[in-house]
Amino acid sequence: MAETVLITGASRGIGREAALLFARQGMRVAINYRIQKEQAEALARLLREQGVDAAAFQADVADREQVFQMVRRVEERFGGVDILVHSAGIAQQKLFTDLTFEEWRHMFAVHVDGLFHCCQAVLPHMIHQKAGRIVTVSSMWGEVGASCEVHYSAAKAAVIGMTKALAKELGPSGITVNCVAPGVIDTDMNASLTDDALAALREETPLCRIGTAQEAAEAIAFLASGRAAFITGQVLGVNGGIVI
Repeated sequence: MAETVLITGASRGIGREAALLFARQGMRVAINYRIQKEQAEALARLLREQGVDAAAFQADVADREQVFQMVRRVEERFGGVDILVHSAGIAQQKLFTDLTFEEWRHMFAVHVDGLFHCCQAVLPHMIHQKAGRIVTVSSMWGEVGASCEVHYSAAKAAVIGMTKALAKELGPSGITVNCVAPGVIDTDMNASLTDDALAALREETPLCRIGTAQEAAEAIAFLASGRAAFITGQVLGVNGGIVI
């Protein structure tokens, strides 16, 4: 029987590319989105046209009740979630001294609370079947920190901490938990960067280029596959060598 993968933030960027990869592997794909309904449903239609069982599910991952309702709908449609990919995220560049508490909390609500809600919603099925894979998406800034992105860096560092701790706790249940930490990737999230900023980042990257969403998605697909069955609690950097 085909496995079911739930991908948060799958209407665009890395999440969308991950959905395409999992679909090619014959999985049932649950596409989560918050506001990009048209994009998410278009992706689901595309996958169904290719013979893949796919559907879009709306939920704000920062809202616990919405997450649990979404997972119930996914289970009704596909059965339990075998693979969770938490790629939903937001970004903001702002001086730390100018940050409002609301902006700080919103950053953590999406990245950290969202991961908490999603994991708690899907884990009963995984624990019951003594199998499952969780792949989180952090950032190189969660490893080394970024000026003017303190709240983003702190939230992404928390994702790494949760990944490592969950891996230890869930290992006896046959569940792996790993993290992908992208570097500078060509996505909408980085569209606000100026040409000069992107040029500087390319120059700073040993491979001398910006990464693609598909390259980050390939790492996610690997960690969710049987090839990574003995890998857990790890952070895989997809960053062109900018963080080593």
